[in-house]
Amino acid sequence: MKETLYKFNPWWEGEYTSNSITREKYLHTLISSLDKKNIVFLIGLRRVGKTTLIRQLIEHLLKKIESKNILYISCEHPVFENKTLIEIVDEYRSIFHKGRHEKIYVFFDEVQLKEQFNRDLKILFDHDKEIKIFCSGSSATILKDKKAYLTGRQKTIEVEPLDFNEYLLFKSINVKESEEYQYKELFIDYLKDGGMPEYILNKDAEYLLDLADTIIYKDIVSFYGLKNPKLVRELFVLLCERVGKPLSYNKLAKILGLSVDTVSQYVSYFESSFLIYIVHKHSKSLNERIRSGKKVYIADIGIRNLLVGFRDLGAIFENLVFLKIKHLNPSFYYENMREIDFIIKEKDLAIESKFKEKIEEGELETLNKSKFKNKLVVNDYKFFLDDKNKLLS
Repeated sequence: MKETLYKFNPWWEGEYTSNSITREKYLHTLISSLDKKNIVFLIGLRRVGKTTLIRQLIEHLLKKIESKNILYISCEHPVFENKTLIEIVDEYRSIFHKGRHEKIYVFFDEVQLKEQFNRDLKILFDHDKEIKIFCSGSSATILKDKKAYLTGRQKTIEVEPLDFNEYLLFKSINVKESEEYQYKELFIDYLKDGGMPEYILNKDAEYLLDLADTIIYKDIVSFYGLKNPKLVRELFVLLCERVGKPLSYNKLAKILGLSVDTVSQYVSYFESSFLIYIVHKHSKSLNERIRSGKKVYIADIGIRNLLVGFRDLGAIFENLVFLKIKHLNPSFYYENMREIDFIIKEKDLAIESKFKEKIEEGELETLNKSKFKNKLVVNDYKFFLDDKNKLLS
């Protein structure tokens, strides 16, 4: 194990730089968590940049502390397969003779792959007062702590695909104020490309398709022991085609020859892998909300476009609007054949998404006549450049 630990931690033997583009909004949050007594979980879609953020945080730490006080491991590596998190940390302490009085920073990548990780983290957190723990995971199962081992001990940060500002950063594009007209075409490119960091840097379509298949076949089919991987993939493609539209599990079940319960279960697996998000109908009753219709949105529109084609720009645009407001737990409004795209209950806010320069008066009738105090129409790229909208903070 010692040799493997050295390979994972090159800063133990020399200088280290992450050589990557900084996503400030996440790195700033991570840095601010360094001195807080909690376990930080970085969650999100596979290859969305969680490991890169960890390495950037390590690079920041190296400016302040002894390099051998930082431990990073990937829980995917087979050498750690039969070792608990506690045993790994003990081995590391043994190598460098680190006493429990000495402050250390420990990073567990893809921690959900370790059995009993919640229990081990609790023990490390409770009995090792000078340890700061960061974990990453590509499955929402990381949050399902049935025995409440980590209640009150954790902070969760979801890393998402690049937003429009980050997309421009990764493309090394800096639009001058005198040339703001460029945003319009650049936003069309963003609508097509999506926001997976490596894809934006290299534009390799095979990379993005391989990512989708890796999540479907490794994180879902293999992990849950499903017997018909072809149907699982076909269901995901059908979901991509139905972005922003009312979703019927009954219809999907008939198309695929599956039971409604099976479709519902597969959809929950896609959610757990951060591939999709399900939005429920706005309702006063929790029971009605659960029973009523749903909508689906895709975590990365680039994946969606490669699988079903770059078409229906209104739906793609609506998907991006959802991703920007997702943290506000939106629902959608639908009554008597009248629909409003998003409702933010806590802010008494209704949002209508229309990807067009000119909106006809009748298109906003439902929104204008609605009972909601605050109303917002989103119809172009400017919404995605604005990070200071008071209604969305």
